[in-house]
Amino acid sequence: MSINGISSRSSLMLQSMVEMRRQLDDLQRQLGTGRRSVTYAGLGINRGLAISVNNQLAALKSYNASMQQVSVRLDLAQTALGQIDSVTHEVKTAIFQSKFAIDPGGQTAEQRNAGNQLELVLGLLNTTAGDRYLFSGLGFDTPSVESSVHILEGDGARAGLKQMISERRQADLGAAGMGRLSIPAAVGATLSVAEDAAGSPFGMKLAAVNSTLTGATVTGPAGAPASVSIDLGATNPAAGDSIRLSFTLPDGSTTDLTLTATASASPGANEFSLGANAAATAGNLQAALTTAVAGIAGSELAAASALAAGDAFFSADLNNPPQRVNGPPFATATSLVAGTAANSVIWYTGEAGADPARSTANARIDASISVSYGLRANEEALQSAVKNIAVFAAVSYSSGDPQAAASYGALKQRVAANLANVPGQQKISDIAAEIASAQTAMAAASERHQQTDATLADLMESITTVSPEEVGAKILALQTNLQASLQTTALLLQTSLINYL
Repeated sequence: MSINGISSRSSLMLQSMVEMRRQLDDLQRQLGTGRRSVTYAGLGINRGLAISVNNQLAALKSYNASMQQVSVRLDLAQTALGQIDSVTHEVKTAIFQSKFAIDPGGQTAEQRNAGNQLELVLGLLNTTAGDRYLFSGLGFDTPSVESSVHILEGDGARAGLKQMISERRQADLGAAGMGRLSIPAAVGATLSVAEDAAGSPFGMKLAAVNSTLTGATVTGPAGAPASVSIDLGATNPAAGDSIRLSFTLPDGSTTDLTLTATASASPGANEFSLGANAAATAGNLQAALTTAVAGIAGSELAAASALAAGDAFFSADLNNPPQRVNGPPFATATSLVAGTAANSVIWYTGEAGADPARSTANARIDASISVSYGLRANEEALQSAVKNIAVFAAVSYSSGDPQAAASYGALKQRVAANLANVPGQQKISDIAAEIASAQTAMAAASERHQQTDATLADLMESITTVSPEEVGAKILALQTNLQASLQTTALLLQTSLINYL
């Protein structure tokens, strides 16, 4: 009879006890930490699910961090937009109530206040969030706008708004102060009104003429340059007859001039005296037209000219410098020329691409949702606010100018109308509403993320955590098995050939 050794069996039993000891250590760790495993591999078949859930939780954390950062920017932007809108309304109200009472510098108190408000608006347009300029489009590391001093006064060789208004005023009024119109002396019973140069963008443009003058023949506007002919014929007009000329001004507005015939030898404003015959009446009409046109040129035209200069100045950016009067001399100029960044202040210094402003900043707030919240200071509503406040603050008057009060009245009327909400044009509130839409989308996404995060966190807990009661039961069972194995092993180790026999 052969006797088999026990060394191989002992080795297996020892390995089994080592494994049970390892399991016991792991169960004690689970009991202490509450975690099923320190690695994904220890989770068994749930390891893939755990990795997926953990990735989703990390993505939610990333989205929330992004939304938190963007939320700060949007809150600052909304504050700036609200203040700009408020300033615009304040300036508009002050302009409506303004009276023409200039100080030694040639400006009213409301104009001085507009200069202060302009500085405030420009400061708001340079709002930053961290190191990011909110109103610079893609150029978020570049200030959005120039300072109010540079915009109004210029910067060295670079012309500012005041200089451009002065140049444009000279070009629009012309050397004779007639709005670039020519009204020569009547020839017999015929007189004419003509623009001074074909294709010139300056001065008043003849738009239409209407006459109730008895026996008169009126033609035009026609020709190049455009002109109107008024032939009274052989019959003298009657008292109460009138002629109306319509002019287009540099800012695109129109104005009418109506002159009425009177039998009085001392005609009032916008009247002309009837002479002994048609030729004498034509001479009186020519004189009345000259006076009236000069009055329009010094008042309404001057105001429209300032706004036209403002349009050119504030429609410019680094890619498109402002169009300036091709001079000197300016009073006889007949064309515009492109300025440069070297000779003209560019008020908007941010990025000026062709894509929508909102698309210049985007943030992903969910796996399939992103919001656009970019801003540019040269958006229509913001540009209009800055332009009109700046033009009102830039114009000055002379106490010796008989047309100064009328010119101021025309300017404030135009600026106040432009600062009002014009149907069809972008408003500051429209920009704020688009930003608010992004905020609403983020708030909804944040709420969804909270719910999703709670669900995923619970699922992750169920995968990675263990029940203390379950672990305790496993420890007790393992301790019992381990104790039994140790006792059996001890007996086997005491076995010898003598004991066996």
